[in-house]
Amino acid sequence: MSRHVVVRDFERVPAEILKELAEEGASTVHEADGRRGAFTPELRPIQSGARIAGAAVTVSCHPGDNLMIHAAVETVRPGDVVVITTTSPSTDGMLGDLLATSLRAHGAIGVILDAGVRDAAELREMGFPVWARAISPQGTVKASPGSVNVPVAVCGQVVNPGDGIVADDDGIVVVPRDRAAAVLAAARKRTASEASKRERLAAGELGVDMYGLRPLLERLGVEYQ
Repeated sequence: MSRHVVVRDFERVPAEILKELAEEGASTVHEADGRRGAFTPELRPIQSGARIAGAAVTVSCHPGDNLMIHAAVETVRPGDVVVITTTSPSTDGMLGDLLATSLRAHGAIGVILDAGVRDAAELREMGFPVWARAISPQGTVKASPGSVNVPVAVCGQVVNPGDGIVADDDGIVVVPRDRAAAVLAAARKRTASEASKRERLAAGELGVDMYGLRPLLERLGVEYQ
């Protein structure tokens, strides 16, 4: 059996859950899931203000080779986020405006790329969100096999095809498909709680009082003078 595969069909987090996870944002979702799922911060958005959530289409590529990204396009469905990694570290420009145009035509709403991106200005003009390790003009080839829609490791997290990916200016969070509904419920509660706290802080209440921190400060030996 080949160790390189393209998996066409898999279960995804339901679209209605993903829509609300996007509204909650990466930081709230991370906290709501017990502070799990956050990618380490090496991948940064090439644009500002994008906030997306979609089901993961995963791609494992040879460094400097974007063949498998092209192979992944036909597996993309509307609302998906394409998560791309390489089998060893790379900052080569694996994706540019042409591949992004193809991915968008099949419904992708963004890309998480553990490598380099090129055509940054064109991608911003397109309004196609990408989070990447680097921006680089370094070209790639199409020569080496890899896999599509298999589990991949990216920035300290394992991403399975169909998992929820939430990404914005704060960073990227993965939510396992089987926990997505519960995480959304917890995120809603957290957002409601924060709205109340925001009102109290805006009215001038001190955080040390609202959170009951004065006894903690005293136990830690902090003295007011």
